Order: sequence, then structure tokens, then C-alpha cells
Amino acid sequence: MKKIITVMLLGIAIFIFAFSSPALAADAVSGAKVFSANCASCHAGGKNLVQAPKNLKKEALEKYGMYSAEAIIAQVTKGKNAMPAFGSRLKANQIEDVTAYVLSQADKDWK
Repeated sequence: MKKIITVMLLGIAIFIFAFSSPALAADAVSGAKVFSANCASCHAGGKNLVQAPKNLKKEALEKYGMYSAEAIIAQVTKGKNAMPAFGSRLKANQIEDVTAYVLSQADKDWK
């Protein structure tokens, strides 16, 4: 009986772990809309029209220490160099959504 209960609990734990949300519970579909309205003028297709090497491709994000939700959220919120701050224009959940979109697109090489 103990083995059956243990197996059942293990199965439930695996199910919960496998289908749980990631740490950043954001919506990449909503993020695509936010990106299109606020970011695409400079970052269409993951490019950077102002500073070409600092694009949104995974390789560049990793190179410049930007391949994490925390780093992208900070950049979008506070701005940096030529990039304006969006913290007063976008809600926190919109910034999280656009972050999820950018990371998902970077993982797909913006295709």
C-alpha cells in the first residue's frame, strides 16, 4: 500500500512540476503586441537600428549580459544609452510580457 501511495504522490509531483509556470509568468503573445507597438521601430526582427551590434539575437544578448528576464526588464524599465525608459509608459506586466516575447524570439533566432 505504501508503494502505491508513494508512486501516486511521485506521479502527482512530476505532473505539477512538468506543467507549472516558469518563474516569469508572462504572456509572450501579449508581449508581441507590446513589442510591435513600442519596440519594433528600432528592433524589428530582433535588430537594433541605432547600435547594430547590440541587437536582440541570443548571441548578442548573451555577449552583453542581457540574456535574462531581469536584465531585459531593467533595460526596458530604466532605459540605457540611446534606449528610452519605458517604465512610465508601460505597466509592469506589459514589460514582463515583452521580455518573455524577446527571450522566446531570441531562442528561435527571430524566425
